Amino acid sequence: MSENLQQYPILGQSVHLSSNYLGWLIDRLEQNIGTHVITMNSEMVMQANQSPSLASIIQKADLVVADGAGITLALRLNGIRQQRYAGIDLGSALLQVAGEQGNDCPVAFYGGKPAVLPKAVRFWQRKSPHLQIAIQHHGYIEAAEQEQLLAELQAQQPRIILVALGIPRQEVWISEHRHICPRSIWLGVGGSFDVWSGTKARAPEIIQKLNLEWLFRLAQEPSRWQRILVLPQFVLLAIQEWWQKRAK
Repeated sequence: MSENLQQYPILGQSVHLSSNYLGWLIDRLEQNIGTHVITMNSEMVMQANQSPSLASIIQKADLVVADGAGITLALRLNGIRQQRYAGIDLGSALLQVAGEQGNDCPVAFYGGKPAVLPKAVRFWQRKSPHLQIAIQHHGYIEAAEQEQLLAELQAQQPRIILVALGIPRQEVWISEHRHICPRSIWLGVGGSFDVWSGTKARAPEIIQKLNLEWLFRLAQEPSRWQRILVLPQFVLLAIQEWWQKRAK
């Protein structure tokens, strides 16, 4: 039986604490328990504090994973050591598990650009030959194609559904449609398809360990600078929150 995970609030949004997020999810998968997974970073927290609808989706999610340097820093300020688990890493781990189970664990890929998705699919077909990718749709689809996708999901009932539409669109889409596959693991994976397809490079491991992946992305995409500014704002607010708790 899946353990009961403790939640910890960070600037009004709660994250689950666990030493084994993947193991918890595998238990849910084996028990056919539908699960909406959110990998929460600083940007999402700041967006949620301006969007009651996104905040509500985070609150209702079955698992909110600590993703991002800002989240783990805020936890450390409060004496909590929580390992970061990036969405791309959690998605990769789930796909490896699905590959080991083959036809018993079909998966779905939804999102990314039309030229990117097939390359991401081929990457995983080479990496995990027994992986059963039952559904694949890029994220640039019209209303009629959206209905077709939903019909396919309902008919196929994939066990793991990866949605790459970006924050917060992917979280909203999952929240609206997860009832279609009530026993599935639903996970928003952001730009993971770009990395798996080879369209974009991921930061070297040493940079990931130093929690500087955000700086690597900024170097790749200078246009992200306004989004990156959220990180220092988040850190200042987290320090302020910690100081207020300490003062009390």
